[in-house]
Amino acid sequence: MNTRLVLVEGLPGFGKSTIARLMSEVLTEQGMKVRLFEEGNLEHPADYDGTSYFTDDEFAELISEFHASEEFEGLLQSWAVRHGGGWLLPYRKLLEGAGSQLPEELVRRMAEGDIYELPFKLGRELITEKWRRFGAAAAQEDCVYIFDCCFIQNPATLGMIKYDAPKEEVAGFVMDLAEAVKALNPLLIYVNRDNLEAAFLRAVKERPEAWSEGFIPYYTEQGYGRRRGLRGLEGTLEVLKSRREFELELIEQLEMNKVLLNNSQADLHAAKLELTRILPQF
Repeated sequence: MNTRLVLVEGLPGFGKSTIARLMSEVLTEQGMKVRLFEEGNLEHPADYDGTSYFTDDEFAELISEFHASEEFEGLLQSWAVRHGGGWLLPYRKLLEGAGSQLPEELVRRMAEGDIYELPFKLGRELITEKWRRFGAAAAQEDCVYIFDCCFIQNPATLGMIKYDAPKEEVAGFVMDLAEAVKALNPLLIYVNRDNLEAAFLRAVKERPEAWSEGFIPYYTEQGYGRRRGLRGLEGTLEVLKSRREFELELIEQLEMNKVLLNNSQADLHAAKLELTRILPQF
C-alpha cells in the first residue's frame, strides 16, 4: 500500500468515525504503523480543534483586560504560541487544565477567537498553512495517517454552512488541502447512505441532546440556512442534502484516489471485508 494518508468523509450519522476505526484495525492487522485522528482530537497534526487566533493587537487587548490577575495573564502567555503576525491559543487544552478557575468572560473571549469562527479567508489561510506543514513532515515518516472528517467536512462547514461562500471558493479550499498532502498519495473514502433523513434522525436520537441542540441552530441560523429561510430539523435536513450534493460534485473534481463506500446497512463485518478488499489496491 503506497498511501500514507487516508481521508474519511461523509455526513453526520453515516458512520464515518466507525469506518475510520475499522480502517485503522485493518491496516494494523496488516502490520502497518497507523495513526488515527478522530474528530475532536486536540492533538491533530493538520487541523485546528479548540484553538483560537488573535492578532498582536487583539492578544495585547486580551492580556490587558485580565491584567489585574497575574494568574490569568500568566496562563494566557504560557499557552499562547507566536504565529506570524498573531498568536495561536489552544484554549480547549487550557480549559481542560484550568477551566473551573477561569472567568466566564475570558472563556467566552477565547471561544470567539476560535479558528472556525474567524472570517472565511483568514480561517482558510491558517488551516491550509497547517496542512502544508503536516504534509511536509508526514512525508518523512513511515506510517499511515487516518483523518476522520477534517478534509471536506470542516471546509464545507466553515465556508458553506457558516458563511454561504461561493461553491468555487469552498471547493478551492479543499483542493488546496489536497495539494498540501499530495506527496502522501492520499486515499479518500467517502461514506454514503441511501437514506439521509433516517441516518440523521437516528444520530439525533442516539447522541446526547446537547449535540442536536448545537448542530441544528448552527446549520439553520447562519449563512447558508439563514439566507434560505431554513428552520429546525426539517431545515437542517435540507442543508445536509445540499451539502451532500456539493461534496459529491467536489469529489468528482478531486485528482486523488477515492472510493465511495455505501454504508446503508451499517454492517460492521461487511464494511471491514470491503475495506480489506479495497485497501491493497492503493
